[in-house]
Amino acid sequence: MQIVKTLALLTSSGLIIAAVPTPDRPRTNPQSVASVRNPAAGPISLDDLAFSRSIASAAWSADGKQVYVSTNLTGRFNLWRVDAAGSWPVQITQSDDRQGDIAVSPDGRTTYFTQDKGGDEQYDIYAVATGGSAVNLTNTPEVREEGVLPSPDGRLIATSTKRRTDAQVNLAVIDVATRQVRTLTDEADPQWRWQAVAWIDRGRALIANRGNADSTASEIWRIDTVTGKATPLARKDATLYIAEDATADGGVIAVSSNDRSGQLHAGLYRSVSGKWQWLKPTPWEQSARTLSRDGRRVITQTNIDGRSVLGLVDVASLVERELPLPPGLNAVAAQPGFSPDSRRLLVTHSGADAPSDLYVVDVATQKAAPLTQLSMASLVTANLPKSMIATYSSFDGTPVSAIVTMPFNLKRDGRNPAVVIPHGGPTGQTQDGFSPTATALASRGYVVIQPNPRGSTGYGTAFQKANFKDLGGGDLKDEIAAKDFLVATGYVDPRRVGITGGSYGGFMTLMAIGRTPDAFAAAVQMYGIINWRTMWAHEDALLQAYQRSLIGDPAVDGAVYDAASPLTYLQAAKAPLLSLQGDNDIRVPRGQAQEVADLLKAKGNVVETVFYPGEGHGFAKRETQVDALRRTVAWFDRYLAPAGK
Repeated sequence: MQIVKTLALLTSSGLIIAAVPTPDRPRTNPQSVASVRNPAAGPISLDDLAFSRSIASAAWSADGKQVYVSTNLTGRFNLWRVDAAGSWPVQITQSDDRQGDIAVSPDGRTTYFTQDKGGDEQYDIYAVATGGSAVNLTNTPEVREEGVLPSPDGRLIATSTKRRTDAQVNLAVIDVATRQVRTLTDEADPQWRWQAVAWIDRGRALIANRGNADSTASEIWRIDTVTGKATPLARKDATLYIAEDATADGGVIAVSSNDRSGQLHAGLYRSVSGKWQWLKPTPWEQSARTLSRDGRRVITQTNIDGRSVLGLVDVASLVERELPLPPGLNAVAAQPGFSPDSRRLLVTHSGADAPSDLYVVDVATQKAAPLTQLSMASLVTANLPKSMIATYSSFDGTPVSAIVTMPFNLKRDGRNPAVVIPHGGPTGQTQDGFSPTATALASRGYVVIQPNPRGSTGYGTAFQKANFKDLGGGDLKDEIAAKDFLVATGYVDPRRVGITGGSYGGFMTLMAIGRTPDAFAAAVQMYGIINWRTMWAHEDALLQAYQRSLIGDPAVDGAVYDAASPLTYLQAAKAPLLSLQGDNDIRVPRGQAQEVADLLKAKGNVVETVFYPGEGHGFAKRETQVDALRRTVAWFDRYLAPAGK
């Protein structure tokens, strides 16, 4: 049963404001936040941060002796191979464009992956044979293919497909030999999209999810891959039923659902008996993740206020044991996450002081050992800034959690700079993983806070929906309350607080300097939205459907569009603004950044705008990442750092 607390505040006008229900947790005393003494600490090299590699995707080889991983060892996300027992990585593909979504054929002879062009997100499916060159299997510029799921006999690949002009996403199968694509679903509603989860019944059927644009409803279906007949297994209005994995015979389906509680919870569906089994109650978001190949175990991920715990669950008894992984962001690295013999599990771990790495967990002993070392050796854990989860009350009493990254060696004298980092989405959550930006700033004396305001996932359906048709309203107040919390610690100068974020975080940055022009002394926004009306006219159809789910249709909800657009408020902006934007962004087109630049330049503000060629939504190329990080730190050093620092 979910534990929630609803508070009511009486305003000076006599109005009662009710807090949004979320999992109950204590508020953090700002004075408990402390800066630790560390004489060896100093500014972390920006090059070392940018050259520490990331993980985009991973997969076991068919025999379990090797692991394939998409990582940016060369500055581009390409495919590499390492021995499962540990070895130096070997590069197997090379491209200037990002590659990911790895899957391996059942016979082990072919590795599949997806690749787009210049960040345009129009993915094609590629195949590379052992020792061969990559071949584009689909080569469909006007159709995007995502999700690579080979059939048990290796003859077919299940994938999700979307025409460039459509919003809805359908399921299809690709004949590997002929490269012919056969569509299985015919979704008519642009608010819905399909995703293949697992092949069952010796490749004669698929378990699939059908979910809506705003992630408030999802259904589980069984699809006959010969006839295309679709049979619903679990669906309910305004409810999430999400299939995560299934046994080969389809007898057991690992599921996540928010039915009854309003919070995602993990369980199993026994398809023969129609019986549902749920794990022990938790107030926190919990998902099933992957089943072992022998069907005996399932992995769960519990998101406890921004930190994730993996559990190993016995399918027969539902007895759950927590895997001994370090605190931070822990996740199953592949699907399937278990090795072919079901004896090992591939996971990723990162934390505030630990860049992402692959780990292999021995299921019998439950001991985890690192498989990769992707960070630069100069990044010494002891000297990387540490994080904490803090919870504060917002304007209406709603508890809001945030990740606070604290510099070493600060004096509690109210003179230190700080930066607020809102996350993207808004349907998303900042979790306590590794952030190069937070690390770069905190190692240079900036107190950093990354809030999870209303609209974030991880705190229940009511909290997630609390900013619908109120973007930049209550959620912005939650961000301002984060600044107030930092000031209350006694470390931070309220006149030296900046704000930065990407995507919805960029939108929030623009809203903050427009609606609260005296709150922030400097800002850096990356690919953020200024004008929802022009977004509607120029964005990808899939994102248009998502936008409709958040703020409606501009023809009907014009007042909502105006109230939610930073364009309405930016005439009041004072803070110096740096904008960073990819030229090839289909989610937030470059015209949004141009609108910001034109408006603020016309009114004489300090504004600088940088467009990166060959980049989409989020920067994938290392030279861009280095440049963006350098510019961000330099911007805040120029406008926030105390005199003489």
